[in-house]
Amino acid sequence: MHNIARICVTTAILIAVLAFGSVCHGDTRQSMTPNIVWIVVEDMSPIIPAYGDKTISTPAISSLAAEGVTYTNVYSTSGVCAPSRAALALGMYPSAVGANHMRTTSHTDETGLPRYEAVPPPEARMLSQYLRAQGYYTTNNYKTDYQFTAPKTAWDESGVAAHWRNRPENSPFFAVINFTTTHESGLFEPYGFREIESRHYFSDDADRIAELPQHHSVKTAESETAVHIPKDRAFDIPPYLPDTKVVRRDMWKMYNNLAETDRQIGAVLQQLKDDGLYNDTIIFFYSDHGGPLPRQKRLIYDSGLKVPLIIRFPDAEGAGTVDDQLVSFVDFAPTTLKLAGMSVPEHMHGQDFVQNGDQQRDYVHAAADRFDGFTDTIRAVRDKRFKYIRNYRPGQGYYLPVAYREKIPTMLELLRLKEAGGLNEIQMQWFRATKSREELFDTSSDPHELNDLAADPEYADTLDRLSAEMDSWLTGIDDAPITPERELIDKLWQGRASQPQTSAPKVSSAGELVTISSETSGASIAYKIIGEAEEEASWQLFQEPIAVPPGAILKVLAHRIGYRESEIVTHTAAP
Repeated sequence: MHNIARICVTTAILIAVLAFGSVCHGDTRQSMTPNIVWIVVEDMSPIIPAYGDKTISTPAISSLAAEGVTYTNVYSTSGVCAPSRAALALGMYPSAVGANHMRTTSHTDETGLPRYEAVPPPEARMLSQYLRAQGYYTTNNYKTDYQFTAPKTAWDESGVAAHWRNRPENSPFFAVINFTTTHESGLFEPYGFREIESRHYFSDDADRIAELPQHHSVKTAESETAVHIPKDRAFDIPPYLPDTKVVRRDMWKMYNNLAETDRQIGAVLQQLKDDGLYNDTIIFFYSDHGGPLPRQKRLIYDSGLKVPLIIRFPDAEGAGTVDDQLVSFVDFAPTTLKLAGMSVPEHMHGQDFVQNGDQQRDYVHAAADRFDGFTDTIRAVRDKRFKYIRNYRPGQGYYLPVAYREKIPTMLELLRLKEAGGLNEIQMQWFRATKSREELFDTSSDPHELNDLAADPEYADTLDRLSAEMDSWLTGIDDAPITPERELIDKLWQGRASQPQTSAPKVSSAGELVTISSETSGASIAYKIIGEAEEEASWQLFQEPIAVPPGAILKVLAHRIGYRESEIVTHTAAP
């Protein structure tokens, strides 16, 4: 957005926060702290009307763009979901905390490595933990792919029935709502929409949701799946994919899934309006990384990293404006904290991009490592025009035979045509046997990143500048890309033979007041109070001494992110 428009939005938010004041723990007065909703779709590049793609209509998303700010230079830190989600949750680069190898808790047979989790520094918390400590009711519906187990202190609710409507009266809320219809698995055959996704049309009705097939792979038959766009629609096919019947069908599925997702988003937005909350809520719309097709997801090219981001501010401040500043996923947590009137912890790598004045980014960074059972090591940095890529394994090609991706018909089509000699030079680039140590692309003239300029003397200064920036970034976040994954695990576990466990909490009482502590640095503490005639309560965040009624049972546990949970300690209050 132009500077004037940015100033207008920033001023409006600052005035709102100052007027609303902070939320104190236990304060029962009417809170005016802004509600915040993250609407998250999966595996989607900016292929919507708000970004110039007119293939389909997206009324819900387009309404957010008309009433909000559209950001045009937003990039995930990885081309795949779980590392990206770690960046969003922590405000830290995944490669700095051991979160960048996709599926750290699985594929042990292929890798020969143990299950492990990312371990951020002890002072780190998930964004939702900070907001919850400030009085926000936090809900997650329903993805928890963070490369670590979310502490029980992270969410008031997490699951398919989580909803802001379940919050205590007058509590502000932070709600993450994940829409998975656009996920790459939505291209698998047999084609059909996931039945569980229909929950978004009645997402406040836990009983109806419980009746749905809960597994994400249960789909409607194609004959029962809504057709939102004609099956014979012509598509602009990226040059790295062949124009065949199979590819066109997958393109149709991709856009049809997006059209369905837009309708689901519209249903959730209507719930905000029905509750009288729409104009008091800051709404983020974004994707967890780039598109679902081969040579998109998992890649460190813009096809795998560039995402849409639209933010609707209260009362549509800044409506219809466009902001071209560089934004990284590590910026989302700091920005959300500032919008909530809170400070940004020093350990976070990101920065506020809404109230930043003229302090905008010059660069964004990304990393790629292991994907399921196959390892590569790549780092990338870009400014608004140029992308620099450093390949730490130049002796191997870009294509990795990830079994999950080979369920996509287009991937099988590519492999078939490759063997038959049916791919052109551009389409064969992904399958080359080796790759250059360094790559450089002018994304303004070459948006698909097909023409490597690294060896062109005309761009030597640009190459040197971006290479130096990458070195500075790697040093600043303590990322050593050549470290073998086994050594990374040893570092995360601090030489232990297995994942460390959080120390069991200690409970001490003085009258009815109970204090809880843990010897593990960085542990957060969750507790439940269970009365004689009450059902078991949900886990609460311990922050200060709590009153436990006589005869009640107190359950407590501690959990540092990346460690195993502690044992549950039970304390019975004196009668």
